[in-house]
Amino acid sequence: MQYRRMPIEIESPEEMGYSTIKYNLAESSVRDITLEHIDIDFKKLVLFYGEHKGIVKLRKAICEGSKVLGIDDVLVTTGAAKALFIVATTLLSASDHLVVIRPNYGTNLETPRAINCPMTIVELSFEDGFEIDVDAVAKAIQPNTKLISITNPHNPSGKLYSQATINALIALAEKQGCHFLVDETYRDLNFQTELLPYEAEKSKHVISVSSVSKSFGAPGIRMGWVICRDQKLMHALLAAKEQIALCNSVVDEEIAWYLLSHKQQFIAPNHAHIRSNFAYLKQWFAAQPFLEWVEPQAGVVCFPRVKTEYKVDTEQLYSALYHEYATIVGPGHWFEKEKNYMRIGFGYPLQQELIGGLGNLQACLQRFAVKIQ
Repeated sequence: MQYRRMPIEIESPEEMGYSTIKYNLAESSVRDITLEHIDIDFKKLVLFYGEHKGIVKLRKAICEGSKVLGIDDVLVTTGAAKALFIVATTLLSASDHLVVIRPNYGTNLETPRAINCPMTIVELSFEDGFEIDVDAVAKAIQPNTKLISITNPHNPSGKLYSQATINALIALAEKQGCHFLVDETYRDLNFQTELLPYEAEKSKHVISVSSVSKSFGAPGIRMGWVICRDQKLMHALLAAKEQIALCNSVVDEEIAWYLLSHKQQFIAPNHAHIRSNFAYLKQWFAAQPFLEWVEPQAGVVCFPRVKTEYKVDTEQLYSALYHEYATIVGPGHWFEKEKNYMRIGFGYPLQQELIGGLGNLQACLQRFAVKIQ
């Protein structure tokens, strides 16, 4: 394994220090909750080795409502990041091949690189609305392709891919005999549309990954999961989990179960907050001259860029934004794109923080954006 730290982690709010940030537009989740929202008597919780797959009631809560999925199709992990790690390291090696879209969440690129897995990157373009070119994915598949990897809703743009696109990609995976990973971390933040079933319901070739981090504001308990109907693969993923961590924290699993069993209590107010912030964000983009965006359809992030008629010294821009205005966004290099792109999170900040942060961004753009003659 050849690990390297990712810029998105090096420059994350928690690494920079929350106390130095007043307007946090870099977060990709809703506001963090506190334990006072969790009505559990922890005094009676036995601190034993938990079931290796995850406690049964939590796995039931994860697949609740599905007519297809059962608890044996669910493996609970320490966060979605661990889920993505064990999927990559179980399915891929230096002699295999990966097809992955970009921009993407860093782990979906960096873990395959760490194990020296050859990959073909299918680039998504701003001009095409970050749509996935299914034909380009098909052309990228090689005889040793073991995995096709996407995020949906897309991180960092907030694009929600159509079921036609997803089904076409599933068909490619089935034809190749490989697996299709759908990182569905933002699925519960479909604040404008009806929540769809996990994509893993559709085929044994599909792997769905999600967590309570983004939608419930509980990244601190590190609870995620893998869903797949391929029991041979699930056995291998369990083996990987057991060798890395054996089981999860029983405290964290109990909290995750509580969140999922009281889902609407948490999700409904989060959606209301997101819709309010999103309405302001749309007005802001319509009124300011420097940035253009592909309007997000789901999740809590968007990925605008500086308009092509402007040139910006991005080093000065981001430095002034942080050091002078105590404001941060996610620069494009977090996603292996140019720094004239930026990810803006609109689910985490209170509305006054969003208004203030966007105002600060506007002020910095006015200072450093120069119109090209």
